[in-house]
Amino acid sequence: MKKHNFNPGPSIMPEFTIKKTAEHILDMNGIGLSLMEISHRSKEYSAVNEEAQSLLKEILDIPAGYAVLFLQGGASLQFCMVPYNLLNKKAAYLETGSWAKKAIKEAKFFGEVDVVASSADRNFSYIPKNYTIPTDADYFHVTTNNTIYGTEIKKDIDSPVPLVADASSDILSRPMDVSKYAIIYGGVQKNLGPAGVGFVIIKEDILGKFERNIPTMLNYKTHIEGNSLFNTPACITVFACVQTMKWLKNLGGLKAMHRINIEKSALLYDEIDRNKLFIPTVADKEDRSIMNVTFVMHENYKELESGFLEYASSKGMVGIKGHRSVGGFRASIYNAMPKESVQAFIEVMKEFELKN
Repeated sequence: MKKHNFNPGPSIMPEFTIKKTAEHILDMNGIGLSLMEISHRSKEYSAVNEEAQSLLKEILDIPAGYAVLFLQGGASLQFCMVPYNLLNKKAAYLETGSWAKKAIKEAKFFGEVDVVASSADRNFSYIPKNYTIPTDADYFHVTTNNTIYGTEIKKDIDSPVPLVADASSDILSRPMDVSKYAIIYGGVQKNLGPAGVGFVIIKEDILGKFERNIPTMLNYKTHIEGNSLFNTPACITVFACVQTMKWLKNLGGLKAMHRINIEKSALLYDEIDRNKLFIPTVADKEDRSIMNVTFVMHENYKELESGFLEYASSKGMVGIKGHRSVGGFRASIYNAMPKESVQAFIEVMKEFELKN
C-alpha cells in the first residue's frame, strides 16, 4: 500500500532528494568513497558547500551583503545565538506558539524582552494584529509559521528595527523579500532536507554593534569567516539540501511552488469546512497555514476521533495525529507533498463521513 506521509518533521522529502543522496552515500561522484566518509575539506565536499550557499541565494534572490550558513543545532540553537549576537538592551518578540515561546525564553538570558503581542489567549489559533514594534528594540523576532497550531504570517513585515524570523517550517514555500530581514533562520527538516542542520541567512552589517564576549561556536562571525566549515558540518544533510533545491528549481522556483502549495492547502481546507465531522482550529482564513493544516472533530462527533485515526491509518495516511497542545489532527503538506496525497486524504475524510 502506498503511504502518504503527513509527518510534521522530519517530514516528506522529494523522491529526487532521497535517490540522489542514497546514490552518493554509496559512491560520491564515482570517486570510490561514500559521501559519509569524505573529508569536509576535500574538493568534493567544498563543491557541495558552495553549491548549497549559491542555490539558496539564487532561489530566494538574496541580495548582496548577506551570508548563508549551514550550522548544526537546528533552529533551537538559533534561539540562543540570535540574542547572543544581537541583543544589547532590549528585543521585541511576537508570541504565536510554542517555538516563539522557546525563543523568548532563551532571549531573556541576554536582556529585556518585550512581547509586543500574543495569541496565547486563544491557544495560538490566530496571528496577532495591530501591535506596535518598539523603535528602541535591538531587533524584532517573529515565527513565520506555527507547525503545532496551524497559523502562518504570509507577508513580509515592515519593521522599524532589524527583523529576525524563524522560518523553519515555511522556508522555500513562497517568495520572500529577504531585504526586509536581518536574519532568517530555521531547521531544514521540513522543506529542505533531513534533520541535522540549521540554515541562517544573515545580513553581515547587523553584527558587531556592541561589545560582548561571545563563545567561538556561538559567534556568527566565526561561521561567516569559516564559510560554514569552521567545524565538521553535517555533510550528508547539506548534500541532501542541495538536491532538494535542485528539485525545487526544476519545478519552477518559488512562484511555482507557492501556487502549488496554495492549491493543495485550499483543497484540504475546503473539505474541512464542508465536512460535518470536522472543524478547523484556525477560523480566520487569512491566518491559516499552507504548510500545517490543523483541525479537530466537531463537538457532536468527538467520540469518532480515534476511529478516524485508525481508519485513515488503514488507508495509508501517516502522521496525521494532532499535537497534544491542540489535539485532533494535523496534515503537514510541505513542498514535497504531492497533490495526489492530499486528494487521497480528502477521499478518506469523505468516506469516513459517509460511514458515520
